[in-house]
Amino acid sequence: MTFLSLGLSPSLLEAVAEQGYDTPSPIQAKAIPAVMEGKDVMAAAQTGTGKTAAFTLPILHRLLQGAPAKGNQVRVLVLTPTRELAAQVHENVKTYSKHTKLRSAVVFGGVKINPQMQALRGGVDVLVATPGRLLDLYNQNALKFNQLEVLVLDEADRMLDMGFIHDIKKIIRVLPKVRQNLMFSATFSNDIRALAKGLINNPVEIEVAPRNTTANKIEQFIYEVDKNQKSALLTHLIKHHQWQQVLVFMRTKHGANRLVKQLLARGISASAIHGNKSQAARTKALAEFKNGEIKILVATDIAARGIDIDQLPHVVNYELPHVSEDYVHRIGRTGRAGASGEAISLVCADEMKELKGIERLIQQVLPRKKLPGFEPIHGIPESNLDSRAIKPKKPKKPRVDHRDGQRSGDNAQGHNPKPNSNPRRRKPKPAGTGDAARKAQASGNRRGQS
Repeated sequence: MTFLSLGLSPSLLEAVAEQGYDTPSPIQAKAIPAVMEGKDVMAAAQTGTGKTAAFTLPILHRLLQGAPAKGNQVRVLVLTPTRELAAQVHENVKTYSKHTKLRSAVVFGGVKINPQMQALRGGVDVLVATPGRLLDLYNQNALKFNQLEVLVLDEADRMLDMGFIHDIKKIIRVLPKVRQNLMFSATFSNDIRALAKGLINNPVEIEVAPRNTTANKIEQFIYEVDKNQKSALLTHLIKHHQWQQVLVFMRTKHGANRLVKQLLARGISASAIHGNKSQAARTKALAEFKNGEIKILVATDIAARGIDIDQLPHVVNYELPHVSEDYVHRIGRTGRAGASGEAISLVCADEMKELKGIERLIQQVLPRKKLPGFEPIHGIPESNLDSRAIKPKKPKKPRVDHRDGQRSGDNAQGHNPKPNSNPRRRKPKPAGTGDAARKAQASGNRRGQS
């Protein structure tokens, strides 16, 4: 099968040929005809299989057959969980529509909203957006959906993981009832299927890889190492093997910044990409990584969504993720589009629980290595593969601080559960005695000074 046999418009085929493609990937071969026929599609494909083109190309083909978008109108809406992924999808749209008169735009937070409002005034055929900024623009009457023909949810599983479900439902409520719906994701959880029931009508289900599997061309293994030796081991691997392009995953923003400082001090060009960075800084770091100005890009899981680099040779898990599914997403940055890749995890004894979870998820024991000079003092027990089916986890209840009734943590905005009506209370000490009196007096003095 070739792209020519799929019946795509000549202008699109020209753009595809210019990218050096002639044979569609499995997800493209299955999804493109279904989308072109106007059917709803629910597709699960591992990262790097070409799923963005699988919905971009047939959507553009259909748009060429209809009337252009009017002022502030949108004909196709693509929702993505992160800014980086939104920018990447929009680049694909621009690449494949370059020989057409179709108009597209991308909107996300972290940048000024006025230029985005101006870009929408003339109407756009394809709008790629993150949920929060889209709602901001809609509430300011900067866009309308009367002409909407297609809704695409890309990385739908990640959108739910990041807490966008309420925003998605708000968006769906303002869209025309009659439309084509496409849901693309690396995996489909039970929560995703529940969302699909109220969104997608008699979908064509496509799955080109077993659930939560990793690409066959990715070589996966771990180095056993003590936590305090990880930085030195990573430095050794980079210099000894003369790695030129490595994506390194960390759990936290502060950890990413700290590792970048250590690498820079050892003469290795590196930069971090995470949620505390401005959008301009994230875009700059990603561009410098892609063009080879920096060798090492250190990223947190959320910030790395949408990083799409052809033939990225190495992904390093400096720390294993707490959520096993994130391992699949992480290493999917390499081994893309049929290329081979290497996924290396630096694992210490404290991460045995995470390692077991990952091995259970992917149903394989990861090969282990020890590097001379970096042998761990605290060894890692041998793995016994757990082949039991993984039960879906129940959503955790938000933690509540009873002092003010607010949910604690990063996602506290807009959440105000009722405080416990009968919390345990310690019996107060008599006034005027001990530390309590001194603290109360000090507090009163501070209030008097403020």
